[in-house]
Parts: sequence; structure tokens; C-alpha cells
Amino acid sequence: MAMEPIRILIADDHAVMRAGLRLLLNGQEDMQVVDEAGDGWQTVEKAVALKPDIVLLDITMPGLSGLEAARQIRQRAPEVKLLVLTMHDDEAYLRQFLQIGATGYMVKKAADTELVDAIRAVHRGESFIHPSLTRVLIDRYLQQQPPVKAKESVEELTPRETEVLRLVAQGYTSQQIAEQLSISANTVETHRAHIMEKLGLRGRAQLVRYAIARGLLTPDQP
Repeated sequence: MAMEPIRILIADDHAVMRAGLRLLLNGQEDMQVVDEAGDGWQTVEKAVALKPDIVLLDITMPGLSGLEAARQIRQRAPEVKLLVLTMHDDEAYLRQFLQIGATGYMVKKAADTELVDAIRAVHRGESFIHPSLTRVLIDRYLQQQPPVKAKESVEELTPRETEVLRLVAQGYTSQQIAEQLSISANTVETHRAHIMEKLGLRGRAQLVRYAIARGLLTPDQP
């Protein structure tokens, strides 16, 4: 039985950008663009009415900013996940959206295979932060206490799983890790699933904190 596709609402004030994203995402077997919105008010109304799995949200839009649209969507349709796609590679924006409850933040220069990976990760319930801003994620979670408690120690991971854990925590996508380790992206996903199960962790944020605590990742990386 085929799985239901990931239902996506594209919110961006540039029609050409929306068209390109629609073409990219509808080309994936597991994704479906259910509608588009060209301003903030439209984005909120369509998100509430359609209840997509994910809203792909720009920051700068007419009528209502992406930030305010995100706040209203979180209030009126909290089950809808928010993935920010913006030209702003900016820590301040990232922090604001994380505080609201966005689970992903991508920059438009990476709107290709990395975006597809990000959508799948967010749909799985994980957070996805573009690698250029992973340091912000590391700093944010270093300040939070108590530290992550895992079920097992890192010594009980295999050497390959330990390497995958380190690269995931640094912000690399499955495809990038696959290229670095000369394995398939599916194999990376399998390793990642095993790591999550062994350690009892969920999402990149917890993996980052765990990797730092185990000395696999230091605050000056990546």
C-alpha cells in the first residue's frame, strides 16, 4: 500500500520561485504541492484551511511578514509544521523562528536536493537547520540544561555509526554524508535510524548535544 505523499503549501511572494519549487517538489514521488500563497495573509488562511503537512515559508512577504504568519499558524493550526526557506542566512532570524516553533530553516541558495532532504526530515518530526547555521544550533543547546541522557554510550556504537553521528551533528545532509563516506544515502539513513534507536534520541538537535557531550563535536565546529 502506497504511503500518502507529504502535503506542502509553498509561501513566497515571487511567482517564479513558487513555480520552480512546485516543479521540484511535485517531481518527488513522496511529495505533493497542495497550493501556493503569495503573501502572509494568504499563507495563514490557506494553512488553516488546507492543513498541509508542511508550510514552506519565506520570511519577506507583503501583507504579513513570514515571522508573524508563522506565529499565527502555530496558534491556529499547531499541527502544521513550518520549514523556513529564505535568502537570509541570519542568526537572529533563525533564533526567532526556532522560538516560535519552526522545525526547519533553509537558505534559498540550497533549494535543491538539500531542500528535499529537509522536507523529509521535518515530516519525520526532526529539526533541520541549514549547515551554514549549525553553529547557532550548537550554541543554543549548549546553554540548555540538563544535558541529553542517552540509553547507551558512544562506545556501543560501531565505528561507522560514530562517524555518521559526528557528520549528522555537524549539519551535513544524508547525501553529503554518503558522498564523504562513499556509501549510499539509504545506508546513511539506516545508520542514522540505528543510532537513534540505540541512543534513544530524536532529531538533530539532540544528536548535536549528545555529540558535544561525548567529545565528538566541539563548540568551534563546524
